Amino acid sequence: MLDELELLKKDWQKREANLPKLSYEQIYPMTKKKSSSIVKWIFYISIIEFVFWAGINIIFNGPDTMQELKEMHIYKVVMALNVINYAIILYFIYKFYTNYKKISFTDSSKNLMRTILKVKRTVTQYVWFNLIIFTISAIIYAYGVLLYTPEGQELVNAAAQDGDSTEFWALLIITSIGVTTAVLVIIWLFYKLLYGILLKKLRKNYNELKRLEV
Repeated sequence: MLDELELLKKDWQKREANLPKLSYEQIYPMTKKKSSSIVKWIFYISIIEFVFWAGINIIFNGPDTMQELKEMHIYKVVMALNVINYAIILYFIYKFYTNYKKISFTDSSKNLMRTILKVKRTVTQYVWFNLIIFTISAIIYAYGVLLYTPEGQELVNAAAQDGDSTEFWALLIITSIGVTTAVLVIIWLFYKLLYGILLKKLRKNYNELKRLEV
């Protein structure tokens, strides 16, 4: 049995040795093309995401919603946050586009590896920015709802009358942190699924280029 295994192993090694080995000139253009296609998709997805959320914002932020924000005394803050949010997202879209162009016109494996790392870093920063914006928005809306809506004021007054304001605020903070964390995890998983597959392919391309440089 062992002799048969050794023979099979030697046969496999011979076949592997006879396989044609691709040269640098053959591997690099293929890797570059694959990387360029991946970054192009990241760019397209970021545009689709921007248009989708902008559309949702326009549809649901009608006159009634604007009035509610004013009554909650958070209208100016929310509008300022929206401007900052869209401005920074547009900046990220621009970064994805410039990274795509850099990959398309790069002329060496070292430059391509450097650009791939930049793409991964930009995507990571983009995801973290979205998570931070969501957290800030949740805090602002919670503040407005609790302090300036009839329902929120009723809860706060009821807790004060019962003499358990400390317990109320502690429970509220814990619940808010729990809910916000759960939503953040869902958003993070969404981005991990959306961009993670593409980044995994980029990482594979990076490792192939790294082997070429050895």
